[in-house]
Amino acid sequence: MKRVEKEIGQKVSAQVNDIEALKQENAALRKALDDNEEAIAALRKTRAENNADMTGLKDRIQKLTGRTEELQKDFKALRKTTLGREEDMAEKLNQAAFKINFIENFLGIGKKDAPAEAAEKGNRAANGRQKDALNEKPERESLYAAAYETFKEGNYDKARTEFENFLKLHPRTEYSGNAQFWIGECYYHERQYEKAILEYEKVVTNFPEGNKVPYALLKQGLSFEQLGDKASARLFLQQVIRDYPNTNQAGVARSKLLEIK
Repeated sequence: MKRVEKEIGQKVSAQVNDIEALKQENAALRKALDDNEEAIAALRKTRAENNADMTGLKDRIQKLTGRTEELQKDFKALRKTTLGREEDMAEKLNQAAFKINFIENFLGIGKKDAPAEAAEKGNRAANGRQKDALNEKPERESLYAAAYETFKEGNYDKARTEFENFLKLHPRTEYSGNAQFWIGECYYHERQYEKAILEYEKVVTNFPEGNKVPYALLKQGLSFEQLGDKASARLFLQQVIRDYPNTNQAGVARSKLLEIK
C-alpha cells in the first residue's frame, strides 16, 4: 500500500514539475511575443517616420523643380528681352550709320576728292572768287570741282552734263571713276532710278579699282529698292557685304537688308 502511495506521489510530483516547466515555457513564449510586438511597433514607427521624411523630401523636390522651371522661364524671358534690346540697338545704330554714311559718303567726294573739296570749301564766300581760285588749279581738277559744286547746288541736269564733259576730256584720271559715280547720283536724285542703275554699273565695269565701286553697288541696291524690286535690291546689298565686308557701305547694306525683309 505504501509503495502504491509512493508511486502515486512521484507521478503527481512529476506532473507538477511538468506543469511548472510548461508555465515557464509559456511565460518565455509570451515574453518573446511581447518583444516581437514591440519590435514590430518600433519598425512601423520608423517606417512611418521614413515615409513622412520621404513625403517631405518629395515636396521639397517638387518645389525645387517648380522653382527651377520658373528660373528657366525667367532666364529665357530675360534672354529674349536682352536679344530684343540688342537687335533694337543694332538696328538703331545701323540706321544712324546709314544716315551718317549717306551724308558723308554720298554727298562727300571721298579721299581722292580732297584737293577739289579743299578748293570748294575755301572759295564759297563769292562765286567770282571761287571761279578764280578754281582756274588756278590744273584743268581736270578745276573742271571736276566745278561740276561737283553744281551737283551740290542741286542743279543735277547741269552737273550731269559737266561730269560727262569731264569724262570726255579726261576718261582715265584719278577723278574719272568719281565723275562717273556722280552722273549716277544725278539720275538718282532726279528719281530716274533705271538710268542711275546703268550709270552706277559703268563705275563697277570701267573703274573696278576705283574707290567708288562699293558706293556704286550699294546705290544700285537702293535704286532697285526704290523701283520695288526687292529681290534685285537684296542681291546687290549682299554683294556689298560679301565683297566689301569691313566698309561703311557694308554696314549701310546690312541696315537696308533688315528694312526690306
